[in-house]
Amino acid sequence: MEIPGQIETKISKLFNIRYPIIQAGMVWVSGYKLAVAVSNAGGLGLIGSGSMKPELLKEHIQKAKLNTTKPFGVNIPLLRGDADELIQTVIDEGVKIVFTSAGHPGKYIDKLKNAGCIVTHVVPSVKYALKAESVGCDAIVAEGFEAGGHNGIDEITTFCLIPQVVDAVKIPVIAAGGIPDGRGMAAAFALGAEGVQIGTRFAASVESSAHENYKKAIINAADNSTVLILKKVTPVRMIKNEFSQKVIEAENRGATREELLELLGRGRERAAIFEGDLENGEIEAGQCSGMIKEILPASEILYNIVREYYTTKNKLV
Repeated sequence: MEIPGQIETKISKLFNIRYPIIQAGMVWVSGYKLAVAVSNAGGLGLIGSGSMKPELLKEHIQKAKLNTTKPFGVNIPLLRGDADELIQTVIDEGVKIVFTSAGHPGKYIDKLKNAGCIVTHVVPSVKYALKAESVGCDAIVAEGFEAGGHNGIDEITTFCLIPQVVDAVKIPVIAAGGIPDGRGMAAAFALGAEGVQIGTRFAASVESSAHENYKKAIINAADNSTVLILKKVTPVRMIKNEFSQKVIEAENRGATREELLELLGRGRERAAIFEGDLENGEIEAGQCSGMIKEILPASEILYNIVREYYTTKNKLV
């Protein structure tokens, strides 16, 4: 396979990678195999710790080290009750790239910086981008609500969010949400982003640890297959199924937050993504699912994105 030329931006320089393409750290999807495949291909692979205990995270980090000499990182959702332990595991294992999400990085920034880590925080709005910059984050992922999984309550789209965040902060911005290909990457760069974070496209890869049923749900999706639910709890974008319909019916009749939490129960993400239960689980995936038509190796996905980026860029000149 012909390997496309390097794309140099502030983000590729920051992480010392060939292409400013970050594979998102997704629960039940982003184990060491996926992170290694993306990093070896020239992007930045992230191990998603959101579905891992500290000991399992340690195992995945150590296996990643054995399988790549390229930079890789770990995503840590700060709402986790054991976020302190996950962060300590990352530091103990010598990982130098950390992406934080779902919380305020200020509590942990000094500890991570003192350990020599590059810290990037995921935000859904200008307000939180400014907070992340003010506490010392090195970069920001600005994620529009087209993205799969948990989203910001303001429902700001990627196309509107990126330029506003770029105008508001001085640190580099990575665009996320609804970017599965090189066309989206070129659009993000036109809006001022220095890199892209891609989730759903890599979720439907050979190396993804997700169940085959989940991967097939993504490639079988249409443009209108996803829905944003659980707004009273925390907004989640998922592919429509029996569970999402129950939630919508409950929301329409005015269910309280407590009633929705009871309906949500536990393990919905694992049920759909890792165990393949497409009726009762949360099939978390972005609106770009309708653009994804086949399950491919992660390296091929990355190279396709880069080639299409160059093709799109050349058409605009």
